[in-house]
Amino acid sequence: MAEQDITRYSYKDIFSLSVVQFEKACVFNKPEQVDAYNIYWIKKGKGTYNIDFESYDFQDNVLFFLSPGQVFAVDSEKIQEAYKISFIRDFYCIQTHDKEVACNGVLFNNVYETPFVKPCTSDTQKLDFILEGLIEEFKTNEAAQYDMLQTYLKQFIIHAVRVQKQHLTIKEDVETKLFKDFSVLVEQNYKKLHSVTDYANRLGLSPKSLTKHFNKIGSQTPSDFIKNRIILEAKRQLIYSNDSVKEIAYNLGFNDAAYFTRFFKKGTLKSPLQFKKEY
Repeated sequence: MAEQDITRYSYKDIFSLSVVQFEKACVFNKPEQVDAYNIYWIKKGKGTYNIDFESYDFQDNVLFFLSPGQVFAVDSEKIQEAYKISFIRDFYCIQTHDKEVACNGVLFNNVYETPFVKPCTSDTQKLDFILEGLIEEFKTNEAAQYDMLQTYLKQFIIHAVRVQKQHLTIKEDVETKLFKDFSVLVEQNYKKLHSVTDYANRLGLSPKSLTKHFNKIGSQTPSDFIKNRIILEAKRQLIYSNDSVKEIAYNLGFNDAAYFTRFFKKGTLKSPLQFKKEY
């Protein structure tokens, strides 16, 4: 996208809204590591986005949610109308209350599920109304502008959470809850805990029992789940840091760089240096 094709509203470099209304085809760019929380609303358009080394095709009225650290690239796009909301953790992150709409709630910091939802007609009207109010607030210099902008953002996120819960199948059985608890533990500890036993003990289960629960929901094994999360972070660090393979291995809890190399190659069929060079 060319800069002149985008209208951008911002508040002190911590919160911004970009409005895209044009028609462009076949846009390509290099992968970049996201450094803020981003919401993309592709209202009219189609294309393919690459998020954390996975490709996602989309067409019309879709919401994408990206968190800091994720790798994002445009494989192709043809956009007529779209919006990008971007904010840093200090502007909006609710850690204790309202867990579903927090920065580690339903929408963000979830590398294990498809990162987008599709609003229906009535949802679209509600989101439109919120964006109109947000744009008007960006244009003012009234008192309490910070609070008003934050309120509009929270409203947008609340409605997006409702869209996901209404239009996706969200199970609340024992296995699904266990999977969520396990994924949270892995996200918090994958750099230092690598064995299924470590996580099973924290969940009050045996490794064998944990694996049986995973089989019931047709998921990958707990072991593969942990390995895939480590490999994803290794890919990110290989591309977006200047650390050596040995340093990355140490960052991810490996004392032996040679073992880390074998671990990475088994999961990707490429050595860490091969992956870095080819990507």
